[in-house]
Formats: sequence, C-alpha cells, structure tokens
Amino acid sequence: MGRHAVAPAEPRLLIVGLGLIGGSLAAALRAAGFAGEILACDPDAEEITRGVEMGLIERGGTRLSPLLEGVSLVVLAVPVLAMRQVMEEVAAGRERAADDLVITDVGSTKGTIREAAAGVFGRMPANLVLGHPIAGSEKSGVAAADSKLYARHKVILTPEPDTDPEALARVRRLWEATGAEVLEMAVDRHDQVLARTSHLPHLLAFSLVDTLARQDERLEIFRYAAGGFRDFTRIAGSDPVMWRDIFVANRDAVLAALDDFEAGVARLRRAVERGDTDAMLATFDRASHARHYFDSLLNQTSYQAEYQMQAQDRLRYRVRPGGGVTGRIRVPGDKSISHRSIMLGALADGVTEVTGFLEGEDSLATLQAFREMGVAIEGPHQGRVTVHGVGLHGLKAPAGPLYVGNAGTAMRLFAGLLAGQAFDTELTGDASLTKRPMGRVADPLREMGAVIETAEGGRPPLKIRGGQRLRGITYDMPMASAQVKSCLLLAGLYAEGETRVREPAPTRDHTERMLNGFGYEVSREGDTCWLQGGGRLAAAPIDVPSDISSATFFLVAAAITPGADLVLEHVGINPTRIGVINILKAMGADLRLENEREVGGEPVADLHIRYAPLKGIDIPVDQVPLAIDEFPALFVAAANAEGTTRLREAAELRVKESDRLKAMADGLAVLGVENRLYDDGIDIVGHGGEGPSYGGGRIDSLGDHRIAMAFTVAALRASDEIVIDDCANVATSFPGFVALARRVGLSLEEEREAS
Repeated sequence: MGRHAVAPAEPRLLIVGLGLIGGSLAAALRAAGFAGEILACDPDAEEITRGVEMGLIERGGTRLSPLLEGVSLVVLAVPVLAMRQVMEEVAAGRERAADDLVITDVGSTKGTIREAAAGVFGRMPANLVLGHPIAGSEKSGVAAADSKLYARHKVILTPEPDTDPEALARVRRLWEATGAEVLEMAVDRHDQVLARTSHLPHLLAFSLVDTLARQDERLEIFRYAAGGFRDFTRIAGSDPVMWRDIFVANRDAVLAALDDFEAGVARLRRAVERGDTDAMLATFDRASHARHYFDSLLNQTSYQAEYQMQAQDRLRYRVRPGGGVTGRIRVPGDKSISHRSIMLGALADGVTEVTGFLEGEDSLATLQAFREMGVAIEGPHQGRVTVHGVGLHGLKAPAGPLYVGNAGTAMRLFAGLLAGQAFDTELTGDASLTKRPMGRVADPLREMGAVIETAEGGRPPLKIRGGQRLRGITYDMPMASAQVKSCLLLAGLYAEGETRVREPAPTRDHTERMLNGFGYEVSREGDTCWLQGGGRLAAAPIDVPSDISSATFFLVAAAITPGADLVLEHVGINPTRIGVINILKAMGADLRLENEREVGGEPVADLHIRYAPLKGIDIPVDQVPLAIDEFPALFVAAANAEGTTRLREAAELRVKESDRLKAMADGLAVLGVENRLYDDGIDIVGHGGEGPSYGGGRIDSLGDHRIAMAFTVAALRASDEIVIDDCANVATSFPGFVALARRVGLSLEEEREAS
C-alpha cells in the first residue's frame, strides 16, 4: 500500500474532463513512468493548452469523437449528471477506439452512473468498470493537478458480476500505479457508505454555514468562531454545482443518511431537554472514541474499523542475541479480567469504577461494543474506566454488527450474554478470529434455546436471534475451556432455572469470582459450578491485576538469562492461572511470590525471579489447563533447559490464534532446537549451559502475538539474530511490550513492511 506499482501498459489513454481529478491522474501516471500516450478532452480549450504546457498530456481537444482514435482506455472525469451525455458520445465513436477498449469513471455516486450506462448501451457493458477515487482538494482545474493526490488514498471499484476480469485488472493497475489502495465494493454499498461519510457531512456543513450567515447578514458572528468551526465547515467551500449534482444523483442514500442523522439529533435534543446526563455521556463518549478510532485508521495504526475494507502494514521484529534481564516492571492489566469488568459493569445496576484496565485492542473492542449497545462509558484514561451500568435488561440493539477484532474471549462471552437479549445481533472479527471455531459455544447455547447461525465450519460471524426463552441446562464440557464455561454462565443469567457447568479439568474462574463480587451468587462443588437465572448485578469497584500471561514472557526471559534478577509487580496469581509458576518452579526456576494480597476477590503478588539453571521435565497433566496460554513462552524455557521436556494432553493449543504446537515446533526447528510434534503435545530437547542454546533465523509468527513474543525472548540465548515476521497483533494483546522488553535489556527493533 502506498508504493507505486508498475505503470499500466495502455498504448493510448483518454481522460475526459481535465480538472483536478483528471489532471492529477495524468500527473501521477507520468510520475510512475507511464509510457503510453495521454490525451484529454475538456470543454475549456484553455485547460487543454495548460495540460500540454505542464507536460501532463500530449494533446487534446474540446470534441470527444476525434480523440477516440486508437484509444485503449477512457477515463470519464466529468460531473455525475454529465456522464450520460459523454457516454453517448463514446458509444457513437466506439468504432474509432481500440478493439480492447476499457472505460472507467471517477464519479462519487455509482447507482446513477450505472443507470445512465444501461440506458446508453442497452445494458452495463462488460468493458465498463465503475470507480471512485476517495481523494480531492478545495482547489480545482488542471493547474491544481497533484501527482501525489491518490498516494495512500483509497479507490473503490464497483464491478458487476459479468464485468470482464481483464478490464477490471487493467483499471486496477491504472490506479495502483498512482500509489492508491484499490478496493472493490457493490454499487449500492458504495453509495450508502459515501452518503454517510462524505455526502451527509457536506450537506450539514453547507446548511450550518448558510443558517448562521442568514441569521447575521453582516457576518459579524464569524468573527467569534474558533478553529473547530473552521475545521467543521471547511468543506462548505467546495464547488456548489458539483455538490448539487451529487445530492440529486445519490438522493435516496443521502435522504436515508439524513433520516438517521435527524433521529440522532432528536435523541440528543431530548436528552438535553430532560437533563439526562447518562444519555448525553453515552452519545459523546461513543462519538469521541469512534473519532479516535477513525484517526487510527487515517494514520494506519492498528485497530481496524471498516474491517472488510482495510489493508494493514506488516510488522517485523529483529532481535539481536544476548542481553540482560533486570529491574522492576509492571506489565499491563489482565485481559480476561478487563473484558469481564466491562461486561459485568455494563449489566450491573449502578456505576462501576475500573482501575488497571488493559488498553489493548481486544479489550477496547469489548468496550466499544457496549457503547454501541447504549452503555455510557468514561475513559479509558490511564487504565481508569467508569461504566454506567444499565442492568441485565437495559442493553439496546446496536446499529450494525459488533466487531470484536482479534478477541476470541470477547466473541465467546458475548455469544452467551447476547443470546438472552430481546434484539438480534451479529458478532464478527478480524481475519484471524473468523478462522476460529465457535461451535463449542454455539452448540450448548442452542441446547438452552438460543438461535444462532454461524458461517461454514461453525466459524464467525455469529448471527444471534433475539427474543428467545432460554432454559437452564446441565452441561458437561467435553474439553476444559474457561471461555465456554463463562459463555454458558452469562447466558444462564437470562435463563429460566439453573445453569450447571461441569469441567473435565480446572479452568480460570474469573467469571465466577467477578459475578460473586457483583453480588450474583455462583456456587461451586468439586468440578461443577452453577447459578440461578433471573437475579441482578450490583456495581462494584474492580482493580485489574497485571496479566500473568503477559508476565510469563518476562518470567521466562529472566529464567533463561544468566545474571538475571527481575521483579514483576501486582501480578494476578489466581489459582486457575498459576500453571506457569508451578511449571517453572518444577524446572528449577528461582521464583518467589512476595507481597501476596487479595484485591477485589483476585489474589495478587509481586513475582521475583532470578536466573537458575533449568532442567527438562514431564509437564504434569493437571497443570496443562492452568498454563494453556503460556506454553509458547514455556517452550522457549524448555529449549534452554538441560534434557527433554515433554508435554501431552494439550490439543487445545491447536485451535488458538494459530496452531501453536505446530507454529512453535516449526520455529524451534528453524533455530536448530530438536523437537518432536504429537497430536496433543511436543517433546523439546534442551541443551542447558550458560552459552548460546541455539542459532538464529527467520520465524513466521502467523500473526499470533504469543508466538511472536516467545521468539523475541528466545533471542536472549541465541547465537545469531532472530527475525520474526507478522508481529502487528502484539500491540492488540500487550501494548507496550517492545518498550518493556528494551527496558529490561533485550535488543529489539521494529521494521514495517507494507503488505
């Protein structure tokens, strides 16, 4: 994205309408080394002369027909309402053009242009590819042509089912040569999106400035307008005739967008009239965070919004061998508890104050989803979030699908709590999440009476039908999973009778602890927990402990590095999560728990770890579910231990963000670490000692943050540098990882590679 592709091989290109858009296309093609001839047609002969003088075009004229001779590609860059007349001229002179002629356009409304084309040609020609570059300027005319106008901007193509694939490919190459990112979209979807994101804001800006100007004929009022007014109304300086044509051409979609906007203004007006501070705050906070979300997209940071439209730069880590691990650090808040604090706080009666909230993309996606369901949420500000609960039955239908990014926890827990709502919802996520199986939650929820549709193979998106009567069930989980257990308990809040879940092995119990903390009784006996439906949650403060999964990478870093001495502060040591502590101790790690205490129902401690030689062990089966997310890092510890470490009954690792067993086995093999993979585990042969334990190499993390961080830590004992591809997702799970890694002594650099 943003890099100039190979210039298209069109022998003769004709641009009809040599203004800013057409002139900038010519300028960009020239800059990209376009070797063909560029002609232009424009009703203003002076524009043609200027285009020739600027070196943008070879020649041109004011009449279209003579210019079609031998032309292989025509770009229609005229106003939308002029398209039909120009198409008629192209149709009349078609015989003059090349046999393989392709036609495209730049209009900002596609439905009207498609209708015009069908009227002129009798049907949509297979060689006509409708398109729309999302770029512009307040300047106009060919004199304002800018060769960089389209660089790193989007161009949306709207092909028909029977559009010629070669014609589509040629138009795509044309725009890619300008440095644009080319996307495809249905015509109707394009017109709806543009009506909301471009046409409606222009309409409002014109209306606001006109309203104020008519109130004060001498325009004195504008003397007192600050920069915000200038920024908001800048677009009202655009070409009035062009915008009149756009509003006529895209009338239905603009009116639909205006209806939605007027309904939103009416809601806000009622809130102001009633002094309803929660309703106002919900609107303002939703808008504020949506705007930050938009900023992150403009700046090509992560956190994808229009996820079906975004491309993402790939991020690579380059880690030099060696380094020390010392100091005191606090890793981010526990992701599992952060998710649940927002969920239960939203469903509680009263205001919940959360501190230590993990401001990573996964938990922010959960937070944003509740905003979209009408919950007023303040923050996050430096880990502090205030949730104005709406009660178990106070959520409102979101305007569209709820997007949870890469958060498998959020999707599975949401499935449970949304199954009991009165409204329909759809849950979707990023490319990684849409590959992960959701049948493990969908099937038992269906037993409770939920109506849930999944994509092929039980994968997201999940479409959940509202208004169903849920019944409590007794469910024996076939595989230990805290997410499945939590999902069913959340659905049980809305179910008639008792919901009981039996787990084949202990899993993390954050949901049960937090429900009890919110005054909703969850009982446990042996391997079974249960609750009664129909109760209520009462708001309670939550101090989120540091995430032991995030702490694990630094525990392993210190455990394998001679001379290391590290303290990790305020780490959650929930008994269902301390498998990594037990396993490292069994391997001989010098690890002590200090300053143990309980915060909001969750036990926490400072973890003090110093280097000691490790030895290979058979990992106890009862510890596997207690350390399921920590195994990528533990495999690195095993590669530095003396002897063989054996893991079994860990098939769950194959259905995480990646097949973590295979990904780690492949990566360890690249470094030269002997290992043997099994269906449910792995054997890793470590070499011990205090020198390098293995070589360097290039690792594919498969977009899995834990694989990326594990091999980052592995570099501490490598003989050569380790390069890790596809690391962008680390920021979604562990914001600040790179800075903390450098702070304790790792030599880590980030490199961006456009995808």
